[in-house]
Amino acid sequence: MTEWELHGMEFGNCNCDYGCPCQFNALPTHGNCRAVGFFRIDKGHFGAARLDGLNMAIAVSWPGPVHEGGGVMQPIIDERADDAQRKGLLSILTGRDTDPMATFWSVYAAMCDTIHDPIYTAITIDLDMNSRRAQCKAEGVATGRGEPIVNRVTGKEHRVGIVLPDGFEFGQNEVGRGWSTSAKGVPLALEDSYAHWCELHFNQRGRMTQAAAVV
Repeated sequence: MTEWELHGMEFGNCNCDYGCPCQFNALPTHGNCRAVGFFRIDKGHFGAARLDGLNMAIAVSWPGPVHEGGGVMQPIIDERADDAQRKGLLSILTGRDTDPMATFWSVYAAMCDTIHDPIYTAITIDLDMNSRRAQCKAEGVATGRGEPIVNRVTGKEHRVGIVLPDGFEFGQNEVGRGWSTSAKGVPLALEDSYAHWCELHFNQRGRMTQAAAVV
């Protein structure tokens, strides 16, 4: 198994209502799951290949809850990556070189019957976790936009987050609302649904604390 590690940020948007019941071990709002995720790597490596400054994304869809399987995934890889980096990013996104079910990427991949060949394209990720805003784009493939939830009475921005001490994706996030599209592999359109921002701290054994970073 190739050793790897990455640290960065995520913007994710799924079709559930704000809060996403899946985060509480409940069934998804509409009975199925569709999502787009954008991942910015600030520092990282896959074996000897540095991953600093690269981006990746996925579009995924399941006919029911994620744990029932039958899903489809479209991996999207930063076109700036060289061959070794592309291999590493795809391996991370699809759960290879990862302990079984140790990361959310490996869980998602295991629950997909179909994983399309990766698409290599320009990926831009502009996000701010504190303000709950994001503008993300995988050229010709997918888009994602995030904003704060707005109080329906006062019109003020509403700040809320989820704490998951043992979470396989994050320990704590910021929650907002999102709009996303995907045009290839997993066509979908999400509008004003659950979105979140979180830090990414992972290696092949799972989510790690930032203090444990050895990149």
